[in-house]
Amino acid sequence: QHYYITNNLRMKVEIALILTSLLCICCNGQVVEKCRTDTFPPPDDTKLSTVVVNLNKAPEHRWDEAITPYKADIVSLIETITDNVNKYVLEVADIAFDLLLQTLPDPYKSEIKGVAKILGLPEGQVVLYNIFYELFTVCTSIIEEDSNGQLYHARNLDFGLFLGWDNANDTWLMSERLRKIVVNIDFQRDGKTVYQSASFLGYVGLLTAVKQPLFTLTINERFNKEGGFVGIYRWILGNRNAKWMGFLTRDVMESANSYSEAKHMLSTQELLAPAYYILGGNSTGEGVIITRGLNGVEDYQELNITSGRWFLLQTNYDPWDEAPFFDDRRTPGNMCVKQWGQENVGYKSLFNVLSTKPNLNKLTVYSTVMTVRGDIQSWLQQCKTPCTPW
Repeated sequence: QHYYITNNLRMKVEIALILTSLLCICCNGQVVEKCRTDTFPPPDDTKLSTVVVNLNKAPEHRWDEAITPYKADIVSLIETITDNVNKYVLEVADIAFDLLLQTLPDPYKSEIKGVAKILGLPEGQVVLYNIFYELFTVCTSIIEEDSNGQLYHARNLDFGLFLGWDNANDTWLMSERLRKIVVNIDFQRDGKTVYQSASFLGYVGLLTAVKQPLFTLTINERFNKEGGFVGIYRWILGNRNAKWMGFLTRDVMESANSYSEAKHMLSTQELLAPAYYILGGNSTGEGVIITRGLNGVEDYQELNITSGRWFLLQTNYDPWDEAPFFDDRRTPGNMCVKQWGQENVGYKSLFNVLSTKPNLNKLTVYSTVMTVRGDIQSWLQQCKTPCTPW
């Protein structure tokens, strides 16, 4: 039943993508603008607040203090997801995802149970909420090295495609609601920071994170025929060797003590969904895009300063293929990075690149710029009309 539900949803998304693509063709495609130079620093009220998650607490309770003030907004967001699902299908899904929860590894299973208790929602719905980030995240990630060998890592997180349009605010309804629950999270143990993340409260995996002074990491969804549903189906059938991609990021943040260890973990672990892991280190040349299939690495794209490769930019398409005409964020992104040049690498240039359409689009919820030597800096984003839907 679960396999049918998820594949039916995937089919609807693919149909919607085709229809929206045709609309974009009629409207002369993407909205592309000249490279911005005037967006940094962003307004103070767009900077994400920070919450603390105490890893010394039992998994069932470590999210209590962080989530409680945002409870109403998180529930409203999850209702946005469930409102897009047929009532009968939702009842079946609640049962199926509740059973799926029982098979998840700890501490993630226990954390999800704790989150569901705080929110007063069925555990299956909170599982569904977490799975959505595994399957429907559209992103841009960039790693740059300046002339002094310092690495900067930046990303736009785009989410909410086809989950309702908000006519009043001219944006995706889910993207609008996500802006109310995105925060910087300081994961602490014994009162000291272990790693930091920009994330949506209620999601227990990680999509954007830094472990100072060692490495930075982002995940981009990889649009691939295998999809995440194939891996989930295998999991349901009993293959529990694979990792959920957001859980693997948490594992890496917990366990890896160097760039090379993180790279090895991200390269060798079987996954439930194909993905791009974008990893930055703390020494010159330590930057890589790891193109992952379910069972292994399919490609490495790495910084190489001696050959003039001082930056890497990854969206949601394989680096060796052309980006599709209806979603080409790569070409304008590369152009803007080159226009700024290596001599201007830093928070200002990266934020301006991420704030230039179409890398800034109606799905963009937040932008993050981080280094292993400084704080993680994140800001809410909103693309004013005219703006590409994604």
